[in-house]
Amino acid sequence: MALTAQQMPRWFSSIRRNSFVAAAQLGNHFQRPGKTLLHGFSAQPQISSHNCFLQWGFKNYRTSSIWNNSSQSTKQEINSDESTMLPSMKEQPRETPKFDPELSLEGLDDVPPLSPLQPISEEEAVQIVADPPLPPASFTLRDYVDHSETLQKLVLLGVNLSKIEKHPDAANLLLRLDFEKDIKQILLFLKDLGIEDNQLGAFLTKNYAIFSEDLENLKTRVAYLQSKNFSKADITQMVRNAPFLLNFSVERLDNRLGFFQKELELNVKKTRDLVVRLPRLLTGSLEPVKENMKVYRLELGFKRNEIQHMITKIPKMLTANKRKLTEIFDYVHNVMSIPHHVIVRFPQVFNTRLFKVKERHLFLTYLGRAQYDPAKPNYISLDKLVSMPDEIFCEEIAKASVRDFEKFLKTL
Repeated sequence: MALTAQQMPRWFSSIRRNSFVAAAQLGNHFQRPGKTLLHGFSAQPQISSHNCFLQWGFKNYRTSSIWNNSSQSTKQEINSDESTMLPSMKEQPRETPKFDPELSLEGLDDVPPLSPLQPISEEEAVQIVADPPLPPASFTLRDYVDHSETLQKLVLLGVNLSKIEKHPDAANLLLRLDFEKDIKQILLFLKDLGIEDNQLGAFLTKNYAIFSEDLENLKTRVAYLQSKNFSKADITQMVRNAPFLLNFSVERLDNRLGFFQKELELNVKKTRDLVVRLPRLLTGSLEPVKENMKVYRLELGFKRNEIQHMITKIPKMLTANKRKLTEIFDYVHNVMSIPHHVIVRFPQVFNTRLFKVKERHLFLTYLGRAQYDPAKPNYISLDKLVSMPDEIFCEEIAKASVRDFEKFLKTL
């Protein structure tokens, strides 16, 4: 028997309450070519009364709220629609589709996929959980990690993003990079160079700018160093200790090597050994180096060959703080009365804190053992004075206990 106008909204409401499985059965029951409308239903405007029935039903389902407010007028519209659009329904009764609640799972495979443009109900819209949008601007890279595969993999490598994000240009660079296209090849290059996996994080945290370098330029700079007889182990050590080394052009590296060879009057081998031990001489500013060379010659009174000897043993003397150098020299030379030629033999004293030299010298003076002349008995070298730990210093040099040394320091 055909459905009456009063029964029609309740019939479509029952369809709404049925599961997606029941909806799929309805789609299979009324197979028609056309556009997918809702949960597998397919319909297209045709002359057949059967298809008109589906369209009319959907129309009434979507406007069910109107029925509650103006039922009388809606009934009249339905009667009018029945007389004009569904003549065949009056002539031939159609059976109400029956739904099998035990639809097999295999039937779900025939359900057509939902279209992204398909309309949905308010209840379905509320249930949609969307990913949080990518922030247009942020002061931290943490907001972008969940959205960026590049940042996620850099974190796994040990890169400290909290340090990089302090440099806005660096953060913007990383967000624009693709891991596979821009970063992976640089990582393989560093691995071939000898940088270990556990060293990559610290290296990239300091030198994130290497990702903006062309890979061929990096290889060219390595080839240049090899042409200057730097071994692979030397290059690895230099790059590890001075991460920005390969960011400089071949011309810059060549000029730096030439400067130290000429300024310090060193041969090629000594120049090479110098920069291997302190590679930041090739990357840092030359102003501290030039200033310290003047201090050693003009203020401290060392000869050129004495300077060469000291810096080849302690390369850090080239970049040490000028005030520290002058204070240590003044105390060792003028207070402890140690001449230049003895200081030259033990330049480690310039790499020591002044208060440590003072404490030990004063303790030896208190004990009557402050004797720094190599030509006299009970000679104490500057090397032993500054390099030994307190226990050995007290036992072998001062011939006293650590407790006595600590008691003496409290009197200062």
